[in-house]
Formats: sequence, C-alpha cells, structure tokens
Amino acid sequence: MTRPRARMAAEVAPGDGRASSAGASEPAVPEARPPGAMLIGEVAERTGLTQRTLRYYEEIGLLPPAPRLEGGFRLYSEADVQRLEHIRELRQLLGFSLLEIKEMVEAEEERRELRQAYRREADPAARRAQAARALEIARFQMAKLDDHLEALQQLRRKVEARLQRYEAELRTLEVSPAPGSRECAP
Repeated sequence: MTRPRARMAAEVAPGDGRASSAGASEPAVPEARPPGAMLIGEVAERTGLTQRTLRYYEEIGLLPPAPRLEGGFRLYSEADVQRLEHIRELRQLLGFSLLEIKEMVEAEEERRELRQAYRREADPAARRAQAARALEIARFQMAKLDDHLEALQQLRRKVEARLQRYEAELRTLEVSPAPGSRECAP
C-alpha cells in the first residue's frame, strides 16, 4: 500500500552513514530539489522526531523509502510529513506499537486510495465492492482503537480505586490521630 518513489543506486549518503538499499537500476533524483520537497532535518524539526527515527521508520517500512538527490540526501514530501504526524499521534496518544501503527497507517492509505477510486468509478458493482472494502478497513481500525481504549479504561479503573483508597485513608487519619500522637494530621 505504499506509493512508489524513486530511489538511488546503492551508495552511502553524505552525513547519513548508511548505504541505500535500492537497486542500481533505479534512477537518482536530480540534484535540484523539487518544489515543496524537504530534507530530513527539516522534516525532523517539523515533526519533532529525530533524523535517526525517520531513518528507522523508513528501514522498517513505516515510511516509504525516500527518493534522494544525487548526493544521497533524502527528500520528503508534505504527504510524508502528514504520515509521520499520524504515526506520532498513534504512538504518543494511544500507545500503539510500531507494528500496530504500520497496520493502521497502511489501512488508512488503502482507505484513501479506495475513496479516490470510488469517485472515478462509474460501475455500481465496483463501487459497492470498494465501499464494502472501506467498511472492512474502518471496522479493523475501530477494533484496534477499542482494544486500546479497553486497556486504558482498565488502567483508569485501577488508578481510580487506588485514589479512593488513599482518600479514605486520609479521611481516617484526619479523624483519628496516629497512635502516640497528640494532634491530627494536617
């Protein structure tokens, strides 16, 4: 479900310290930066992620391989930044694992592709199939969210019970002084 992107022949990128995993038959991006393209440092600054994290996300497939300038510098698009912000949101707000994030992001990309295809499609049977698949994707995403919400609700119930125990203990201590004490707790 990742969109195809141009990659460079295997070479070490300056300041990158890594060899590209691309094959030698794939063309390099011209040295001039395309309009709107961002370098890894710019993307790191915008997303609050480290350059190392961006490389790792690319390595494990969370982020499609970035096209590169002839000098080996990675180029990112606004769509990449949006994807990274979505990944960060899933990780920070919901505590998703990287595998779960990958599943959610890929499902979301497939859903977007289906929506575009649906708008272009005239055949009612094909549109029905696309809508049915989009429904499956939304149900998958909802199930993932529900799993995490249930875990959060269980944790919340535990902490809430702990709070109630502490509050009850404090009330008890305020009413009766500790043994050997002549005054009540503050």
